[in-house]
Order: sequence, then structure tokens, then C-alpha cells
Amino acid sequence: MKGKLYLIPTTLGDNEPLEVMPISVKKVIEEIDYFIVENEKTARRFIKKITPKKSQSSLTIMLLDKYAEELETNAYLDVCSEGISVGLLSEAGVPAVADPGATIVKLAHDKDIQVVPLVGPSSILMAMMSSGMNGQSFAFNGYLPIDKSERKKAIKELEKLSKDKDQSQIFIETPYRNEKLLTDLKATLTPTTNLCVAADITLSTEYIKTKEVRAWKSEHPDLHKRPAIFIIHKEH
Repeated sequence: MKGKLYLIPTTLGDNEPLEVMPISVKKVIEEIDYFIVENEKTARRFIKKITPKKSQSSLTIMLLDKYAEELETNAYLDVCSEGISVGLLSEAGVPAVADPGATIVKLAHDKDIQVVPLVGPSSILMAMMSSGMNGQSFAFNGYLPIDKSERKKAIKELEKLSKDKDQSQIFIETPYRNEKLLTDLKATLTPTTNLCVAADITLSTEYIKTKEVRAWKSEHPDLHKRPAIFIIHKEH
């Protein structure tokens, strides 16, 4: 029997893992010793937090960061042929969605290794759930351009796409640039377009609000360095 690739979710902030994910995640982590991670220090901290009794010295940690070579990562699942299962850990939330882990999942499919996704918090889906926007048709667009003029152009294009397709448009920003993005959204979008801002999802400081852009003019939450999701929807 081949080993499996488990897609292991992590918390979206510094809260207790079992507050936001089922006991099955803890059970899987207890059973496996091979992990593919983006950052070894934070991965070990999470593993210790959810399974305090697990021996840290028994872990084999394989890095999937910007320095990882393709030749090296292509061998990360070789142990599955020996019946050993591997866990893929995200830095925050679920692996392989807005996360570099997708390359490992594709590798597993290419090698006919069973992929097992585990339940955990996804900030993108949780923001969509709580936005009141079109849950039947939505798109995740990742990061918008950094250049101010290109970013404003992208915002207008997403707004038009939302109206033409009746489709909610989701995007994110690096936390320290959230303030500038919100300012640009308020200045660029038409007054009647709906805008949802969802920050610190699942944390005690959680903030989720949806209103028309004209109503946002009088409100500007402090989003500096807070993980946030932005969603827009332009009605027909």
C-alpha cells in the first residue's frame, strides 16, 4: 500500500487549533512524521501545539519555500512508495489555496498517490460565506498589482466583470498594504458597488462588514498588518 498525502490545515492566527478544526486533524498529525512545510519554525510550533506529546526529533521536515529547487521537491513524495504518508502544511488556513502547496498536490496526482484533504479554516471561503454576496458564482483573484495606476485599472476591470457575470470577485493584499488598498477601493469603485472587508477571521478581533462603497466613505477600519479578504459585487 502506498502512503497518502494529507492536506493539513492550520489556524488563521494565534488561537487554539481544536477551536477551529476537528479532532481528525490532530489524529492524522499524531500518526505521521513526514511533513512538507513553508516555514520549519512555525510548522513545528503548530505541530507541538496540536500534539504536545509528539516527539519533535522524530519529524522529517521538507521545505517548500521560494528557495526550494524543483529537482528536490519532486522527490518529496518518494517515501509514499514505501507506505509512508506525508502531511502538507500551510502557513495559515488550508494548503494549496492561495498557497504554494498546489505543486505538491499535482505531483501526488501524477504519481497516483491518494490525496486526502482535511477540514479546516479557509479565510477565502469563510469571508465569502459571511459577505452576503453571490455564493453561486464567485472568483478568487489573488493579489492585485502593486503599481497604483495598474491597481486602479484592475479594480475597475473586476468591477465590470462582477456586473457582467453577476459574479462576486475576491482578492487579498499583503497585510501591511491593506490600508492603501481600502483607500483605492473607496476612491475607484462606483458608489453603489458592494464591498466586503473581512479581517482576522476566526480570531477574537474578527471584523466582517459588507456595505455599498458610498457607505464606506465614513468608515475606515484599522487593517494594518491584519490578514484581510476583500470582496466586491456590482449589481446589474
